[in-house]
Amino acid sequence: MYILKAEHHFDSAHFLKGYQGKCANIHGHRWRVVAEVEGDKLFSEGQLRDMVVDFGDLKRDIKKMVDYYDHSLIIESGSMRKETLSFLIEDGFNIIEVDFRPTAERFASKFYEELENMGYRIKRIHVYETPTNCALYERQGG
Repeated sequence: MYILKAEHHFDSAHFLKGYQGKCANIHGHRWRVVAEVEGDKLFSEGQLRDMVVDFGDLKRDIKKMVDYYDHSLIIESGSMRKETLSFLIEDGFNIIEVDFRPTAERFASKFYEELENMGYRIKRIHVYETPTNCALYERQGG
C-alpha cells in the first residue's frame, strides 16, 4: 500500500453556538489540512508511470478546496441573527455559512468527502486548529 500526504492551510474565524466556554466567542485559527491518499499500485505507463497520483494535482486540489474558506468568518446556518448577518455581509465581510457546527471534526469529514468526490482514494484527513491539536477522519471498513 502506498500512502501520499499533502497539505495546505487557511486562516479563518468561527464560533461555536451553544458552547459553554471561550469558543462561543468569535475567534480565529490557522487551520492546517493534511490529506493522505492511498493506492495499491502505481501507474505502469504514461506521465504518471510509477506514481499513485500527481502531487501537483493533489496539492492544487487541496489548495483550491481550503482557499474557499481563507480569511472568512465561518458560521453555522441559523447561529446568528439575520439582521447581524445582513449587516456583516452589507459591510463587505466574507461570511461562509455551513450546515454543520464548524469544528475540526466536521471539517475533517467534509474535506474527506470533497476530495473523495474529486476522485481521490482518501485514507485519512487531519485538520489542525492549532499546531498541537487536530481532528482526524478516516472511514472504517472502507
